[in-house]
Amino acid sequence: MGRSSRSQHHPWIAGGSRSAGRLRNGLHIFGEAVQIITHFLSPVVNPNDIGPKPSRFGDVTWQSSFDSSRVWAQKQKFVTAGTEASCPNSGAIDCLLLQVIGSDEGPAGGRLLTKTTFIQRLNTNGGSAPATGCLVTGDVGKQVLVPYSADYFFFRNDQ
Repeated sequence: MGRSSRSQHHPWIAGGSRSAGRLRNGLHIFGEAVQIITHFLSPVVNPNDIGPKPSRFGDVTWQSSFDSSRVWAQKQKFVTAGTEASCPNSGAIDCLLLQVIGSDEGPAGGRLLTKTTFIQRLNTNGGSAPATGCLVTGDVGKQVLVPYSADYFFFRNDQ
């Protein structure tokens, strides 16, 4: 990946290289999770998966299960599912580009995620809000769990 500071597969990332893990300097995560209508819950953990996996919780925070480092981010861009090759499944939740706005080291000084500058959610499948159950005032406060899967990519600035 050292040839360019742009993602070869995902052109709507404007610079940065992958953060840490699968490739020499990259972290790619396949996540399976559920949404509460439009709010994210923690991913489903597969005990057969080997290696550290960051967990996402709240609206914009990710925490490493390996060293407890964490980052939080805000949405910069989105691609409506089904409108381009990196987000091909119509009717799924949007693909996102999140910009990191803060980070913390883990309690023992872990820094796996702390140099991350962008997080990308691509190849989404499922997760859209249901067509019913959120239309009338009586539905306020109801929760519907909607499963989805996606690929997550963590990027850092080239240095």
